[in-house]
Amino acid sequence: MRLILALDALLVEKSVNGAAARLGLGAPAMSRLLKQIRELYGDQILVRTAQGMIPTPFAESLRLRVRAVASEAEDLTSPVTERPLRQIPEWKAVPIVDVVPLGYRPKNRLEGQPLPIHHARRLASIGHNADPMQRLAKHIATTAAGVGSSRPLDAEEAQEAFSIILEGDADPAQTGALLATMHYRGLTAGELAGFVRASRQHIDAPDVGAGIVDLDLPIYLSPRSTAMPWLMQAGKLLAQSGIRVLLHGFGKEIDQGKLEAAASGIGIPVCTSMEAAPQVVETHGIGFMPLTAMTQRMPHLPLLYRLFQMRTPVNLMLHLLNPLGAPASLLGVAQPANQLLHRDTAHAAGLPNLAILGSVRDVGEFNPYRPTTIYRLVDGKPSEVFVPSVPEPRLDGSTGLTSLEYWQGVWENRVRDERPRQIVIDTAAAALLSMRPQHTAFDDLRDEAAALWRRRRIKG
Repeated sequence: MRLILALDALLVEKSVNGAAARLGLGAPAMSRLLKQIRELYGDQILVRTAQGMIPTPFAESLRLRVRAVASEAEDLTSPVTERPLRQIPEWKAVPIVDVVPLGYRPKNRLEGQPLPIHHARRLASIGHNADPMQRLAKHIATTAAGVGSSRPLDAEEAQEAFSIILEGDADPAQTGALLATMHYRGLTAGELAGFVRASRQHIDAPDVGAGIVDLDLPIYLSPRSTAMPWLMQAGKLLAQSGIRVLLHGFGKEIDQGKLEAAASGIGIPVCTSMEAAPQVVETHGIGFMPLTAMTQRMPHLPLLYRLFQMRTPVNLMLHLLNPLGAPASLLGVAQPANQLLHRDTAHAAGLPNLAILGSVRDVGEFNPYRPTTIYRLVDGKPSEVFVPSVPEPRLDGSTGLTSLEYWQGVWENRVRDERPRQIVIDTAAAALLSMRPQHTAFDDLRDEAAALWRRRRIKG
């Protein structure tokens, strides 16, 4: 019972210190209780993320049952009559862990106030045959009903919720409520995997490993970004070596056509639809597919940034969309905690091989001028590769070219700048790493990519 009450407090507070204060214990004692709970269940219970400590999916599955048991324990142990004092034996010892008091909840709970279990039963009464808006409301209430009555969605629930949004059956207020509350409380890998599955189903994406493409390169630049898409040049480099590559990202409706212009500038064809994309890649070895070519319903969701001034789970999900089912992907993820989240999500969504780079812009471009840990998924198993930095060359002065002209000039050798050239080469090396499960020697892949750069065809 002591562990159950400690688990209840941890799930409510999402903090060892907060749970200790709630139960009147010291933080070391609560840490020892958390360790015992983890050993009992074989689960981490609480994990650290960018939003702080959040419960694991397993811990969330216990939340309502634990609250119900803890609440019942309080009622059962409330004193009715005075009990005689227990005789203290002569032989006594100081306990290692203080006993958790049972009656720690406020005593002013209203008579007949619904318990968390009642809330769970009410939501459970909304079945799969209910109206889509009612089913989505159920999922919103599940994740946002307040302390003690809410939990993250599991993968199947998140998939159903996002499918309702993608099919156009949700009220706009529901869409905003779900995305904002999920972002606020911190995404789980199960929730994000559910979003990925719903999106792939919505665009009728082929199964992973279907043999259409070899490498998936998401490139969702912020519409306000002034950065140049060097990832596209890395993709072109690999395509010329016989690797079938699909790039996908925002289209002109969001980024004013920046990526389409860049693609055309170095001879990457633009795919106009999901149906046309396989033939484009088969013919040219590479293609760029705007988000609007996949679906008309999804592109408006990233634009919610203008209303919220924050990214939503949709922005994270797009990097794992893998629209043509490539067996390997290269991602860029800015937040360190989200790097592990994306890797766990890829595993849950059935994406077997992945390389994740730290990036200030959430684009898979390698920065060779700072130490980098590449987070990998290798045949479904996590691993890491550490790459030390290389000396950074001196920045060249102004060239008098526009950013697009400069970007094309690097590819065509009209601009001699060592810095972006090395970024392209190392990005190509990281992509090769994602495709070769047993390879860990990054220097060898860097040399291979450098040879591809020297042999590249500037036209065609």
